[in-house]
Amino acid sequence: MKDLNRIIVNGGVLSPGELKYICEVAEGLGLKTISFGSRQDILFPKVIDQKKLNGFDKLQIVESNTVGYENIVSSYVSADIFPSTSWLTSDRYLYILEQFRKQPKLKVNITDSKQRLVPLFTGHLNFIASDYEDYWYLYVRLPEWEKTQMYPALIYSWDLDKVAMAIEAILKEDPETIDMIFELVTDAIETNNRTIDKPLEVPFYPFPYYEGMNRIGVDKYWLGLYWRNNKYDLSFLKSMCEMCSDNKIGKISITPWKSFIVKGIPMKSKLLWEKFLGKHGINVRHSMLELNWHLPVANKDAIKLKKFLVTNFDKNDISTYGLTFGITDYTRKAYYFTSIVIEKNALPKGLSDFKIRDTYNLLYAKNFDPNTREYIMHVQDVDKMELPSLLMELSQLYFEELGTEREDLSSSMSVIDTIEEEVYQCKECLTIYSEMYGDITQNIDPNTSFENLPKDYLCSLCESPKNSFEKKIFVK
Repeated sequence: MKDLNRIIVNGGVLSPGELKYICEVAEGLGLKTISFGSRQDILFPKVIDQKKLNGFDKLQIVESNTVGYENIVSSYVSADIFPSTSWLTSDRYLYILEQFRKQPKLKVNITDSKQRLVPLFTGHLNFIASDYEDYWYLYVRLPEWEKTQMYPALIYSWDLDKVAMAIEAILKEDPETIDMIFELVTDAIETNNRTIDKPLEVPFYPFPYYEGMNRIGVDKYWLGLYWRNNKYDLSFLKSMCEMCSDNKIGKISITPWKSFIVKGIPMKSKLLWEKFLGKHGINVRHSMLELNWHLPVANKDAIKLKKFLVTNFDKNDISTYGLTFGITDYTRKAYYFTSIVIEKNALPKGLSDFKIRDTYNLLYAKNFDPNTREYIMHVQDVDKMELPSLLMELSQLYFEELGTEREDLSSSMSVIDTIEEEVYQCKECLTIYSEMYGDITQNIDPNTSFENLPKDYLCSLCESPKNSFEKKIFVK
């Protein structure tokens, strides 16, 4: 990501004219494709002479290797086509996004808890629609915070920008608690807050299918388009923008899954759009096996690994409906938002000059719901060839639990900041042994106390002896 130039697209929403202009700029810079980012921004997927960017003052560009503004994420893309809070319409999203005159340096999410396409908690400031019209929960996780804390009041729609900018302004005070933030914001600005009388409820829905031509209401359609390699052809995009203008379609929206959606295609134009897609050789209706993945941008190894795993799923006729998968590695601190995470490990110290096989960890979200923000380690340090069978095992576990009584998310959110767990951490590599989960890699059953581990027990990652572990209190 540090080598890419980012184009700010507030809320992932832009007009066909704006997208066409971006495509023309990219062509002028010698590009043939653009990519989408997980924060619904647009990326130029190769190194560009920075001097050439200076002439495009219509675009808000965050240049490579710079600390700049963050793109605001919104679930506007879900409005009208996926489950939603009754009052949170497409128009309301646009009015709210219009408030943000100054681009934030903190990551801001503006989402509806009833939709599943856009993650709720991946920002520093996560505004989530409540059941009360024009009032929002706020969940805060500042850059240095390890956990998310709930702001102790509902925030009025037309105060979202003021609150976000006020929190950004008080960062110099190094606030450590949500109560401190609340007091400083209350002193700094006037707001029309509302008391929280019930906890946030996040209903569980399986992950939706977001590609192809699909009906909205009686006489309209929406179209979702996805490229496997996240490299979108500029000539096709420009032609599509012209089609949108011909059909009086005013908005195009980018998803965090590096795809985009066009809403409001008239029924009478459906055949023309299908002909247009066919003429350009655009494949739609990819299998859910392919659509439900989140990969790091411009990472060929991650694309190859995904292809390998999807091919194995397909050969074994495995269903992954409702599940999502993410691939990440040790080079960045990730805040996951998929059901299952494939985490690539760093090479052991001292072996960087040797060619050895990569190893991976598998984690899955509690209840297979990433909105719980709690991840359980399934296996550690496994070879690539072991991943397909282990992922199929997790998929089977998901379907066994699907439809059974689930732990209430609202109650887990209300107590998540107060749960303490005693764990043991390896001083050499920081691997954690939790008595709750045991160690599947060494056939240690869950609920096995650290004292009852064999004397010859070794760290599952670096193979340090048992006496290298020290007791820690882990706060969830």
